[in-house]
Amino acid sequence: MELAAAKEAFLGYLRTERRSPRNTLVSYEHDLALLIAFLAEKKQTTLDAVNVFGLRAFLAERSKKLAAASMGRQIAVVRTFFRFCRRKGFLARNPAESLASPKVPKRLPLFLSADAAKEVVQAPSADDPAGLRDRAILEVLYGGGLRVSELCGLDMDSLDPHRMEVRVIGKGNKERVVPLGRAALAALGEYIGARPALERTPPPKGSERALFLSTRGNRMNVRGVELLVSRYGALGAGRSDLHPHALRHTCATHMLDGGADLRSIQEMLGHSSLSTTERYTHVSMEHLFAVYDKAHPLAGHPPKRGKDGA
Repeated sequence: MELAAAKEAFLGYLRTERRSPRNTLVSYEHDLALLIAFLAEKKQTTLDAVNVFGLRAFLAERSKKLAAASMGRQIAVVRTFFRFCRRKGFLARNPAESLASPKVPKRLPLFLSADAAKEVVQAPSADDPAGLRDRAILEVLYGGGLRVSELCGLDMDSLDPHRMEVRVIGKGNKERVVPLGRAALAALGEYIGARPALERTPPPKGSERALFLSTRGNRMNVRGVELLVSRYGALGAGRSDLHPHALRHTCATHMLDGGADLRSIQEMLGHSSLSTTERYTHVSMEHLFAVYDKAHPLAGHPPKRGKDGA
């Protein structure tokens, strides 16, 4: 079987059976196109012609441009593709079985302090519709812990202000209900009142029901949200590297610090595995130890004393 045909069968499986997000499909298609082009130069254009040496040569070439974390994802794509081909009977053997993943140091997710988060969400101007929209976006990202793709996919009827919740379509096309706090609902109310100023007649395709609109009347896209989060991250917290996912991390960390249990946070964030949610316990512990190290008299630092020695 030709590699190109196997790739199309695999992408079709991801699209129809797995219902993978569009970004995942684009990523897999890109990585597999690079693999197939590389193997073609090695005269390996069919599945049966592929061997582990060709795969290792491809990964060695990619490692010149990619960090360890990205290489881990690249290897996972190759493994998943050939595992699919073997399971479907396209292959008699799996040439990717012996590929080893690089060791990737675990990094704790970035999060903001409560004061910094407040500064960020209050950074947009309230004098124009775009500013009100930006404030609502930041409040929902932080207050609801939504993924940026989930936020961009929200429609007007996704929001139920009376029940203080929003219906979200997450990974795998799974729907969940996320509660929203008063601050987020208040910001949304002000934005929705100003939203008609961003509408266009006729509305651009795909934006008719969109909750968040760009200044051109289009549905807000992921890149647009990333840019505004970076801008307000710099204004409010001095963090131009702030990403929408960091606000999601911040939401989860602050909930955990406030006494929420992991199962509730898992359900709210839409994590399929509790182990993903457990990362936030490490963030909270790191924060706890940092506070302890600075404040506790037995932490190793001499306590501050007044002039009277007290």
